Amino acid sequence: MASLQTSPSLYRTLSFFPRQQAGGLQKQQQGRGVSFLVRADQSSLSSPASQSQAPTTSSSSSGRRQLVAVGVIAPLVSLVDQTSSTSFAAENRKGFLPVTDNKDGYSFLYPFGWQEVTIEGQDKVFKDVIEPLESVSVTVFPTNKQDIRDFGPPDQVAGTLIKKVLAPPSQKTKLIEAKEQDVDGKAYYTFEFVAQAPNFTRHALSTIVIGNGKLYTLTTGANERRWGKMKDKLQTVVESFKLANV
Repeated sequence: MASLQTSPSLYRTLSFFPRQQAGGLQKQQQGRGVSFLVRADQSSLSSPASQSQAPTTSSSSSGRRQLVAVGVIAPLVSLVDQTSSTSFAAENRKGFLPVTDNKDGYSFLYPFGWQEVTIEGQDKVFKDVIEPLESVSVTVFPTNKQDIRDFGPPDQVAGTLIKKVLAPPSQKTKLIEAKEQDVDGKAYYTFEFVAQAPNFTRHALSTIVIGNGKLYTLTTGANERRWGKMKDKLQTVVESFKLANV
């Protein structure tokens, strides 16, 4: 078993990970049909490293209704396009919409009403249009490892990813729990953590797995003040993440 701290492969893998940040919204999705994307300001993007300011909530009820309407219509149109060309799909559940990626070989669910955005360095990102800390993102990078356990035990791998990838150095982080699960013969590491900034705290869940010669990371989370309301939904998102052979 390779050491997480000394493995050259892991060092190269982590060096491929850009810290999750608000880029120029330039990434193009190839071969996936029409994509409905929201062009968001840097201050509202959902990636942890871009959230240097506390999230704000609109005080206008009419404005909130308009935002929600946008969040409802676009995913429905996008869903029609996605499902028309996919060969496998995430199992649907009430209150969630499925996402499939046939090129990279993964699928997951996200809460109804979240909107897709494009962030450089992220393969997929969906976020709530009112609560900017509520989001889910997926990163995919090549690896020569065959199993996530080759990098070390769950708490060691989770701790390294949180500090080096999932939260900026300026935030104080704490790993709450890390565990290993077997899904369809593949080992997944799933972990829970918090990242504290001066003016907000994000409570998050991540799952990581190796397959198809790639390292996949899915991370979802919410503002700590809304964790009690959102944790079950976010747990559903994490548990829905599955790989397919491509």
